[in-house]
Amino acid sequence: MMDDQALLRYSRQIMLPEVEVDGQQRLNDAHALIIGAGGLGSPVALYLAAAGVGRLTIVDADVVELSNLQRQIAHQQADLGRNKAASAAQSAQAVNPGCQIVALEEHADRQRLAALAASADVVLDCTDRFSSRYAINTACLAAGVPLVSGAAIRFSGQLAVFDPRLPDSPCYACLYPDDGSGDEALSCAESGVMAPLVGLIGCFQAVEAFKLLSGAGRAHQGLATFDGLSGQWRHFQVPRDPACPACGNR
Repeated sequence: MMDDQALLRYSRQIMLPEVEVDGQQRLNDAHALIIGAGGLGSPVALYLAAAGVGRLTIVDADVVELSNLQRQIAHQQADLGRNKAASAAQSAQAVNPGCQIVALEEHADRQRLAALAASADVVLDCTDRFSSRYAINTACLAAGVPLVSGAAIRFSGQLAVFDPRLPDSPCYACLYPDDGSGDEALSCAESGVMAPLVGLIGCFQAVEAFKLLSGAGRAHQGLATFDGLSGQWRHFQVPRDPACPACGNR
């Protein structure tokens, strides 16, 4: 149960009719798994900690580089050369000392992802590699845990939520079938990215995780894309593919 300090800390959320004390307690009792502590994972970790998600597990094997600081707001100049998961965990812990935050300084393989997803209430894919996204998708399907996926490149971003608990929900592989091309897609290092764009998409990922964990509102449906140059969102319905090799036999 929350004490008086917690009730005061989260009072602006508790006063929301869609959240109230019960919803905030669900947040406090929840466990979010954040895979990737870069441009997307930074705002995700900071906002979920601030919102009072009780347990955060942050996974990243990379170290902070100077070119990251343009957009990865959980890291500072003093963190150069430090592991990103450890740096993001420290920043999130400073925001909310009441959260239990674990930093895993590793690249989780499929077996490890399966175990991590099984212990979480929601998984946030904040990675930038297709191989990682497919592995995370597989782990979430096996665990029956909702997956909040985000991506950003240049001036374009996208957001999707995949919830295997719903029989008609697609999975990541329904949206992007694995054609075996591996990680040949564009990356920020090769193509660039606008700094606030990753913050925008990461914040929307945090919003979706908040709703899933608290029970407020309805989780995002389909695929949303954002054009940073025009400021326009577009929404696409994504049907589940009955022939999908990842979720077709669900």
